[in-house]
Amino acid sequence: MQSSDPGHFFETDAEQATRQRRAAKSGNKYGSPIALKSKILAAVLDPRSPSSAVLVAESAGAVRRVDFDDPENTKTVYRGPTTPVSCVTVGGPNNGILFAGAWDKSVWSWDLDSKTPGKKYIGHADFVKAVVCAKLGGKDILISGGADKKIIVWDIVSGSRLHTIKDDVVNMLSIQDLVVDHVASTESEISLISASSDPHIRRWKIRSDGWEQVVEELPNAPGTERRTILEHETTVYKLVLDHDGDEVDLWTSSGDGTTKCLSRIKNFSCEDSFHHGDHVRAVAVTDQWVITAGRDEDIKFWDRASGKLYCSLLGHYDEVTELVLLRNANGSAERLCSVSIDGTVRVWPLAKAGLDAAVEEQKKPVKEEKKEEAKPEGLLSAEEEAELAALMDDDDE
Repeated sequence: MQSSDPGHFFETDAEQATRQRRAAKSGNKYGSPIALKSKILAAVLDPRSPSSAVLVAESAGAVRRVDFDDPENTKTVYRGPTTPVSCVTVGGPNNGILFAGAWDKSVWSWDLDSKTPGKKYIGHADFVKAVVCAKLGGKDILISGGADKKIIVWDIVSGSRLHTIKDDVVNMLSIQDLVVDHVASTESEISLISASSDPHIRRWKIRSDGWEQVVEELPNAPGTERRTILEHETTVYKLVLDHDGDEVDLWTSSGDGTTKCLSRIKNFSCEDSFHHGDHVRAVAVTDQWVITAGRDEDIKFWDRASGKLYCSLLGHYDEVTELVLLRNANGSAERLCSVSIDGTVRVWPLAKAGLDAAVEEQKKPVKEEKKEEAKPEGLLSAEEEAELAALMDDDDE
């Protein structure tokens, strides 16, 4: 039988110290953790319960619904893949289809309500790492990005591939994230923004009959082409459009340790920068806060007006992979959900009083608590564990 205990394998002193630190930290109850049995690689808001529920992508090869208003019930699971699920989104007709990209190079789909498997979108030559939905000419469209450095545009209903997009001029590495810019999109043209394992952010115009990369003249250097937005030093992991702001600016998180606000009215040049201090995997933005998280496990709240760090919340004991804002019926953000490689889903307040209380709670001595070892579900092989670790570090390319 294959062992899952890292102590049964050779470890460096640094690896052993990290494992022991995480084990000591794993029993904490900060953020009211809901513990699952596999690593969580991504998450998206459940549109049916946006104030309380998320859909999480598991390394065990499934998507699971987690509801903070019913934390004991995690039995709504969408199954099919036999490899880790790395990205997830909801869209299609009536916003009723769940899509998940997996290590098997495919995008899987299910009816969101019945969990009935739908079409499988096959076309990538490597892991699928990002998925997003849009409308084009009245058709429901799925767009996926992979470690094969390609973006594929699909007709959701027919399952047919419409376009394969790549950058033949500036070398584009593995796709990390995709976001549809609804401000710049029209009924007949999707405006797409992509991030990848290189520092370049690219914009694309996608039509039914073709696509093109957005190429502009540099405003301060007439006659000079700008094919990409280059504001980071290395991998850009996350793209977030601030739909609560007047200008709908683009926010980014990167392996260079920063989160940046790229101003739309300044042609997506950097207006604000927040130095998290380690690889920033995720960013969320409200009218009051810029929230960052990543490899160092902490969730940092920055005062958006002053740019100063307001607080840092402890809880996760491995890399944080996603931040999701939970929204009330009016669309206003009320709470923050975080997910992690540690297999926990946590929820945090956004109000200052709640954050202050969370900080005070974390100052108290932690009670020692014997934690029962959960039986791993969908255990990764040693090779897959190594591959996952390499994927999380692929910004060093």
